[in-house]
Order: sequence, then C-alpha cells, then structure tokens
Amino acid sequence: MPKQLPLALLLLRISIFTVFLFWTLDKLVQPDHAAKVFGAFYGIGGLGESVFYIIGAAQLVLILAFLAGVAKTWTYGAILIFHGVSTLSAFGKYLQPFDNLLFFAAWPMLAACAALFLLRDYDTLTLSRRPAPAIA
Repeated sequence: MPKQLPLALLLLRISIFTVFLFWTLDKLVQPDHAAKVFGAFYGIGGLGESVFYIIGAAQLVLILAFLAGVAKTWTYGAILIFHGVSTLSAFGKYLQPFDNLLFFAAWPMLAACAALFLLRDYDTLTLSRRPAPAIA
C-alpha cells in the first residue's frame, strides 16, 4: 500500500465532513432555510422546525462517526447515499449549467465519497485503528 494513501483518505474524509457539517448546522441554526431546501429539491414540504432539529441531530451523530472513521461500511455508505441523492435531486440545475455553475461542485464531491467508500479498508487513520489489508 502506498504510504500516502491513508493521509489522502483522511484528507478526503475531513473535506467531506466539512461540507456535511455546514449542511447539518443549516438544519439546526436555520431550520426555515432547510425546510425550503427540502421542499424545493426533495419535494418534501410542510415539515416543522422540530423535525429539522431531529434530522440535524441525527445527521450530526452520523457525520461525527464518519469523521472518526468508525463503522466505515455504514457511515461512509450513508454519506455516499445521502450525497448521491442530494446530487441527483438537483438534476434540473444541471440542465441550465451557466446559471448554476456551483451545483457542479457536487459531482467531484460525489466521486470523493465513492472513492472513500471503495477504499474504506485502506483508510487507517481512524479511531477504529483496524490494519489495512495486504494488497495482492
């Protein structure tokens, strides 16, 4: 295994966590904004503030576990699925690319989430401290 691989995976994990942290804080600090996002992109409207506090709290637990690198199959997988849904839910924005350039940043982040999930056994700079498998 290349000696730089664990550091590269840690940096991916930290950067993905940073984005998710602010999405999570948005639910906790500005639940009205989160409600607009859920209505506009997921077609889920009419949720009260308390729902976003619950979602935000659950998401905070998930992203902290993700950052720590624990239960990697579940936490990395959940992050990949959540970001995949988020990316695809904005599909209409990609049809007007020059009006929505910032939305295209979701694609490299989705690739980073997928890479981290696929290479999770080699992501050893975690609290789980499981050794990486040997590369054949």
